[in-house]
Amino acid sequence: MYDDIVEMAGESPSWLQASGVLFTDAGMLIFAALMVWVAWRARTSPTRLAVSLLVPAAAAIAYVISEGAKSVIREDRPCRGLVTLVDCPAVGDWSFPSNHSTVAAAAAVGLALAWRRLAPWVLPGALLMGFSRVFVGAHYPHDVLAGLVLGSVTAWLVFRYLSGPVTRIARRLTAHAGDAPTQPMPRVRPRGDSKGPLLPPRR
Repeated sequence: MYDDIVEMAGESPSWLQASGVLFTDAGMLIFAALMVWVAWRARTSPTRLAVSLLVPAAAAIAYVISEGAKSVIREDRPCRGLVTLVDCPAVGDWSFPSNHSTVAAAAAVGLALAWRRLAPWVLPGALLMGFSRVFVGAHYPHDVLAGLVLGSVTAWLVFRYLSGPVTRIARRLTAHAGDAPTQPMPRVRPRGDSKGPLLPPRR
């Protein structure tokens, strides 16, 4: 399958090749911008803002897991010795799973959970980003599939088990911030004494 996709990419029109290269590089920036947008929309609600920050957290956690798996599995890139649309990464930059696909899936699932209206856009976007990694010759299909599964599961688990705690923390912080400070009682002078010491008022 990989050879067929790479061959198709090499024979495709130049505009399609350029689109594939652009999307594989710019897809992460698009998701990062969406994370900022979702957080900005939630800025007036501390609890919603706290939940929106789980999106970049899920993407970061998924990336760390993916990097750990790469260093253990150490599968070489499929682009060694092949003519591909992008330069093959340096030796030691392993292939399985695909970091791009992992982070894209985690970001897409997180964005969909934080704001469900984004789901029809971000979920297909993550799939396209994963496909683009095979199209440009950077990963095998199974690298991408594993990355998509890893990122999706990580994001779901982060929201499943951390949404409640971060919401409760945000509510506590909001409640403490809303407590009005106790104002000191004004002091008064004894009646008829304009120069005497200030005394606390009688209760």
